[in-house]
Amino acid sequence: MDYCVVIVTASSHQEAETIAKALVESKLAACVNIFPIQSIYTWKEQVYNEPEFQLFIKTDRRLFETLETKIRELHSYEVPEIIALPILTGSQPYLNWISENTKVN
Repeated sequence: MDYCVVIVTASSHQEAETIAKALVESKLAACVNIFPIQSIYTWKEQVYNEPEFQLFIKTDRRLFETLETKIRELHSYEVPEIIALPILTGSQPYLNWISENTKVN
């Protein structure tokens, strides 16, 4: 099994919760953590300094394409951050739990 953490930022806590709930309910993610963050970024040649909410999504890497599609359906950003970081190793019981709570077709 290949596991990863997918990182996504959202404009509001409500949007982050909506995305997280949809991913967990559809078995595209075993767990999603939501953190308030401050982001400084360039968009359309202007620098912004905005509060956002970051999602840490634990999943099976084979679900990435489907997960990305679902996030794009629910997300308000024109170009949302959706990046996957590999989990190189981890507690085997936790990795087993990810497998048990995600559904690869």
